[in-house]
Amino acid sequence: MDTAVPRSVASSFADRRRAWEESSLSPLAARSYPADREHAEDDCSLRTPFQRDRDRIVHSKSFRRLKHKTQVFVAPEGDHFRTRLTHTLEVTQISRTVARALDLNEDLAEAIGLGHDLGHPPFGHIGEAALDACLRQRFGEDKAFRHYEHSLRVVRILEPLNLGADVRDGILCHSGRAPMPRTLEGRIVRLVDRVAYINHDIDDALRAGVLTEADLPHDAIAELGPDGSSRIDRLVHDLVEHSAVAGDVVQGEGIGGAMTELRDFMFDRVYLGSAARRQATKVDRVIRALFDEYVAHPDRMPPPAPGADLAQHVTDHVAGMTDRYATRVFSELAVPEGFVV
Repeated sequence: MDTAVPRSVASSFADRRRAWEESSLSPLAARSYPADREHAEDDCSLRTPFQRDRDRIVHSKSFRRLKHKTQVFVAPEGDHFRTRLTHTLEVTQISRTVARALDLNEDLAEAIGLGHDLGHPPFGHIGEAALDACLRQRFGEDKAFRHYEHSLRVVRILEPLNLGADVRDGILCHSGRAPMPRTLEGRIVRLVDRVAYINHDIDDALRAGVLTEADLPHDAIAELGPDGSSRIDRLVHDLVEHSAVAGDVVQGEGIGGAMTELRDFMFDRVYLGSAARRQATKVDRVIRALFDEYVAHPDRMPPPAPGADLAQHVTDHVAGMTDRYATRVFSELAVPEGFVV
């Protein structure tokens, strides 16, 4: 009896996938093959290189930690507020929708979306600003912390995943402060990141009582829609239609202007508002205490990554913490332990 496992599917997978991409994807789409990795390796016989990158990101420790990292509200009371992980999943889902509609490479958009925030420190953007200030003040202006640069460091150095060049580029360039991504799929994630966080942060701010419906800017809401679902739908349709015509990832002037108005409003009222400023003082205290502790006692951290100086070693350790772990360590440092007399 012949018990050998047939390999016709695996042996032809790459060729079939290449043929499908040439016949079905836009000429502007990134191609899955050949894999462009820093360290050469054999391709998987049942996944494209981008699918493999996606799986490596999902199985990474840094991805799992996102569930305990702040999106906007630090330690919210309630189970329905977003975390960095749910934000990542929302960005990825919307990015795949846009990529599919434009006949671009969904697998690449998915991998970039899943990996784009792996380098975020605890306590969201407040924590990022606090860590950046600690670095600059202690080690000089050239030691700035930027989460998108640290995301790339995570997947290259701290938890080396050997991702493809297009995925690495999309992760590094997803922020508006970074250069434009080289692929359209990366540009989708860069724009959809804003689409997602503006709308789900409005939802969370309303739930938290930081905003009321009446506070939202009337013109932008009239243009985009009365709730998060309708606004995202409007933004996605506008993005797809204008991008299809332009051969690039772009928004229409009216919709793009309305989104910018909403974003400016959120920075003024939520991200930099009074509630955020109150939290910022507390977060800064925690991050600064941890930073100073590890600078003074580097032996209390795990061994450094290859080539890391003290500044980088402390940055790697603090940025990798979840909110609850950072809070616990801070408590151990700041709160006296009970003892028996």
